[in-house]
Amino acid sequence: MNRVVRRILALSAAGLMFTAVPATAAPSGGFNDWSCRPAAAHPRPVVTAHGLFGNGPGNFLAIGPALAAKGYCVFTPTYGQSVLPGIGGTDYVQNSAKEFGGYVDKVLAETGAAKVDVVGHSEGGIMPRYYLKNYGGAAKVNHFVALAPPNHGTTMSGIAELAKLFPGAAELLVGGLCKACLQLIRDSDFVRELNAGGETQPGVRYTVIVSTTDFLVTPISTSFLTGPDVRNIVIQDEHPGVFVGHIGLAYDSISIGYVTAALA
Repeated sequence: MNRVVRRILALSAAGLMFTAVPATAAPSGGFNDWSCRPAAAHPRPVVTAHGLFGNGPGNFLAIGPALAAKGYCVFTPTYGQSVLPGIGGTDYVQNSAKEFGGYVDKVLAETGAAKVDVVGHSEGGIMPRYYLKNYGGAAKVNHFVALAPPNHGTTMSGIAELAKLFPGAAELLVGGLCKACLQLIRDSDFVRELNAGGETQPGVRYTVIVSTTDFLVTPISTSFLTGPDVRNIVIQDEHPGVFVGHIGLAYDSISIGYVTAALA
């Protein structure tokens, strides 16, 4: 049975890797343009945070150009590349958050802006929260928009809970290859530490966007934040019957519409 669980976990991780990004995309569509200077209509650059096994340009191949077309300066870093170049988010979330903070500082210095807005997907929807809480990010971020963030850890539709019944099975996901994986599981030490003392930071606005047809970050309530300046959005509340999967949240026109509306 232990072998079965290992195979399930391997397939799940492979599925995340396969669907995280279509490919490493070259900067295009007006984003990652370091000559961009924020206009009065959009005074804050947008810095994105990709998901597990993803990369910035690929994960935001749709959102990046959409925001750039509306006049935003958009920057899409790839963080946490602990295994291979172009495959991000695998390092410990704490390390990724520190790296992300350095990138935000670079964007602020290059653009002359006082603050940025952040758009994150999946792991990129929880990692910046560590930056906001522990690395001074709350003073540099105005609005954090998160798509399907595992804010309270994910059960992966029960797979993560099943793995707990078989000691050692979860090691398949770690083994030096994915240090962040077990941190994103429901009730992990990392999740408990992050949420202790309050889930949000003063002065930062939060928008969380989820889909009932997301079967990777589950249950969807795990994404919701509690705080004084939080809006939790379920796509199907306004668009009943629409299928938007976990990966699709970064590419679907409906979810992109929610992102652009939140930043407006």
